[in-house]
Amino acid sequence: MLARMPSLIRSAIASRAGSAFVVLGTALGLAACMPVKSDRPNILFLFADDQRADTIGSWGNPHIRTPNIDRLAREGFSFRTNYNMGGNSGAVCIPSRAMVNTGKSYFRVRSDLSDAVLLPEMLGLHGYTTFATGKWHNGPSAWLRGFQRGRAVFFGGMSDHTNVPLQDLQSDGRLGNDREEGFSSVVFADAAIEFLQTYNEEAPFYAYVAFTAPHDPRQPPLPYREMYYENRPPLPPNFLPQHPFENGDMRVRDEQLAAWPRARGVISDQLAEYYGLITHLDEQVGRILTALQDSGHADDTYVIYAADHGLALGSHGLLGKQSVYEHSQRAPLIIAGPGVPHGETTALTYLLDLFPTVTALADISVPTDIDGRDLSVLWSGEQDTIRDSLFLAFMDVARSVRNEQYKLIRYPQINRTQLFNLRVDPHELDNLAEEPAHEDLVKDLTASLEDWQHRLGDTQPLTIENPRPAELDLYGSERIPDRWQPEWIVRKYF
Repeated sequence: MLARMPSLIRSAIASRAGSAFVVLGTALGLAACMPVKSDRPNILFLFADDQRADTIGSWGNPHIRTPNIDRLAREGFSFRTNYNMGGNSGAVCIPSRAMVNTGKSYFRVRSDLSDAVLLPEMLGLHGYTTFATGKWHNGPSAWLRGFQRGRAVFFGGMSDHTNVPLQDLQSDGRLGNDREEGFSSVVFADAAIEFLQTYNEEAPFYAYVAFTAPHDPRQPPLPYREMYYENRPPLPPNFLPQHPFENGDMRVRDEQLAAWPRARGVISDQLAEYYGLITHLDEQVGRILTALQDSGHADDTYVIYAADHGLALGSHGLLGKQSVYEHSQRAPLIIAGPGVPHGETTALTYLLDLFPTVTALADISVPTDIDGRDLSVLWSGEQDTIRDSLFLAFMDVARSVRNEQYKLIRYPQINRTQLFNLRVDPHELDNLAEEPAHEDLVKDLTASLEDWQHRLGDTQPLTIENPRPAELDLYGSERIPDRWQPEWIVRKYF
C-alpha cells in the first residue's frame, strides 16, 4: 500500500517519529488537492452535435469566432478530411455515436450497442475511470456498461437547450435525479469541470463530454445570435432555394425547419443562430480547458475535439444531415496532447478511427473485428495515409465513394449518379457523371463502391427495377414544428 502512495506522503511517513503526524497531516492535506499521476494518459473527449467542418476559424472560416477550438488546432493535429460514414435513419447521430463508441461501421453494430464492446467499457476493464456527461443516444443499458460515473446525462436525440432532461449515475449504480436544466452547453461543461476539479485518483480517466449544440433548436443565448445578426456570415457557396431533384428523403424532420423555396433571408438568420450556438459552445470548451489546466492533469491528457457529422443549412437547398454531400458528413476532428505535433492531414479518415486511436494511446490491444484504424501513424509521420478511398451511405437513399480527388454518389431509388472533382469543385456543384470523358472513371468508382459494400456487408442494390420519379416540387408544402422548438422559433419560421 505504501508503494502506491504519492511520494510526498511516503516521505512524511519516513520522517522522524516526533514530527511524523504533523508532516503526514500536512502531506495528506496537500495530496487531497493534487492530481495523482498515472503512467497512462488521460483522455478528454469533447463531442459536438451537427457541427459542419467549415465552422472553425483556424480551419479557414473568418466569419466565426471559435478561439478555444482554434487553440486546440494550434496546439494539436487536425484531420481536415474526416467523415461520419453516414446513417441508417434520419437520426444520423445514432449510428454516428454507435460507430465512434465501437469502432465498427453501422452495418455491423446495433444502434443500442448490445452486440459490441464499447470504447469506455474497454478502457474501464483496463483500469481507467470512465465519466460521461451530455448526450447519449444509444440507450441507457449501453451507457451503464461503459461508464462508472456520470452527471447531467441526456438520453435522447434533441431537446430545447434551456430545458434538457437530465439524469445522474447515483451511488447505488442506478440512473436517477431526473430533472430539467439549461442551457445545455453550460450544464454539460459544468459537469465536466466538476469532474476535473475533484479528480485526484491514481487511475487515468476517460471523460466523455457530449454536447447537444449546435443541433437545433437554433436558440443560442440572445447576445450570441445578435452578434451574428449584426455581422452576418455569408450563405454557403452551394446555396440553392431547393434541391434539384427528389433524393428519396426530402421530407425528413430536419428539412421542415424552413419553408420551400429556401429564402435567402431565412437561411441567413438560421446561419446566424447556428454560428451563435457554436461560439457559445466554444466558450464552454474554453472553460473546460481552463479547468483541465488548473487541475494539474493537462500535461498527461489527450484532448479530442470532434462532431458527430455536419449539416447542410442551406447548402444544395437542404437543411439537415440526411445526405452524403460533404457539408453533411464531413466532421471536425482535432487531437492534442503529449507528443502530438502541431499539424494537419488531408488523409481520408473516419470518426470510427477514434476507437483504435484511443486504445493505442492507452496501450491497450485493439479488438480484431473493428473497422477503424489508428490515426497516430498520421501525426507521427509513420504513414501519409491510412486508406485510399472512403465510403458513405444514407439509408437506401444514397451510396458514395471518394478517393483523394473524385467523389461518386449513386441514388438507387431514382437511378441517378453524380460525380464531382473535389479538388476543383469542393462544393459539389458541377456533376460530371454524364460526360463521356468520365465514363471510365464512373465505372471504376462504381466498382470501388461495390467492393466497399461487399466488405461492410451492405446489401443495398445500386440500381432498382422501378425507380421513383426524380421530379421535385415542395413549394408550399405543409410543415409542422416538433415539440422542442421554442415559441419564438415557431413564430419566426413556421
